[in-house]
Amino acid sequence: MSPRPAGPRAGARPAAPQGPRARPGPDGLRRTFDAVPARATAPGEPFAASWWGRAWTDALESLSLDDARLARGRAYADGGHVAAITVTPGRVVAYVHGSRARPYRVELRLRTFTESGWDTLLDAVSARPGHFSALLAKEMPHALADTAEAAGVRLLPAADDLDPACTCPDREVPCKHVAALCYQTARLLDSDPFVLLLLRGRGERELLDELALRNAEHAARERPAAPATPGVPAREALAERYLPPLPPPLPVEPYPGRPPSYPDLPGARDPLALDQLATDAAARAHAVLTTGRDPLAGFTRWQDAVRLAAARPTAGLTATTRALYRELAYATGRDTTELARAVAAWRQGGAGGLEVLEEPWDPPAGPFDRARPALAAAGLPRFQPWRNRLGHPAGTLQLRFGRDGRWYGYESDAGAEDWWPRGEPDPDPVTALRAVHGG
Repeated sequence: MSPRPAGPRAGARPAAPQGPRARPGPDGLRRTFDAVPARATAPGEPFAASWWGRAWTDALESLSLDDARLARGRAYADGGHVAAITVTPGRVVAYVHGSRARPYRVELRLRTFTESGWDTLLDAVSARPGHFSALLAKEMPHALADTAEAAGVRLLPAADDLDPACTCPDREVPCKHVAALCYQTARLLDSDPFVLLLLRGRGERELLDELALRNAEHAARERPAAPATPGVPAREALAERYLPPLPPPLPVEPYPGRPPSYPDLPGARDPLALDQLATDAAARAHAVLTTGRDPLAGFTRWQDAVRLAAARPTAGLTATTRALYRELAYATGRDTTELARAVAAWRQGGAGGLEVLEEPWDPPAGPFDRARPALAAAGLPRFQPWRNRLGHPAGTLQLRFGRDGRWYGYESDAGAEDWWPRGEPDPDPVTALRAVHGG
């Protein structure tokens, strides 16, 4: 098992900081930001680039009386010790890797605005179109914070707004792990001030929709009334043209039809693969017509490509299957080996199996911590943990813990670090490991 990667060598800070990739939740009130690699800041250089990001770090630093802990926290943030960060209304949560093998869970709470506070703030911002334009450009002008302050709403945090918690034994507030999370959060704020507004209780999409509505209402109140323009209701206009009524929809067939035959034209993509894609599209359309629901709603392009490839027979790669693999790999910017590995993960555990293949994560205490004693009790060697994975000392077997509570077996040649899904997942780690070799 490889140790926790420290990330690429730190370089100079970019003039326009790029934030980590965010994975929004379905309701816009939960955003998870991927861990960022290590980087360095020069002595005396502000940790955050934007003035609102620096206001966040000022609140942290005014909360602490121990400069040494702040310095350690800053070094942890610079060194890539902060794992993925999840932001929800009033909370920032992440795991921070310290000196021990298991990371610490760090949480930072911030007061959210009341409904009346939001109403006051949005009214004040919508009355100034420049504020709305700045937010659309991911900027937060000083005037916006001043407008909020004048309306009685404090947008930027002060020390008494921050309520930190950490699972480490250090009772000092804030500890170095809390400081690391705070510093890393400042970088999120640098690239997207909507992170601060989410912490205060509202998601980006909801805020933009509400501000657009209030801006329009404000503009309508100030615009002089236009003279009335005579018009004709659409129903009457259509009736005058004597348009016949639309015919009733055709009945849905009991099963999807077969796609047409595709000619092998010069320069065209492989017709066999196109036939497979058309067949799948027909089955999907039939499901929408008969149930009213899209069975693939929410799938990414990559997930859909892996699903399509995994649906092909497993007994050898036929010409049709090879053609389909080439087309799907081409469409997703991957190679066929990546696709084949992902297909093995999908056949092992569906979308959950693909997530286990591609996304390491930090599981909470519980089943993960009980796995190593269970493996030892079964007479197996001591497995080494990293994130959600347990590695065999020989380097050829691995167990990965999924978010569904099941263990997934993996196998690699010694020293190759070329892990492939094997066997069936199981809630019991011993059973999952034995499934790698069929018992």
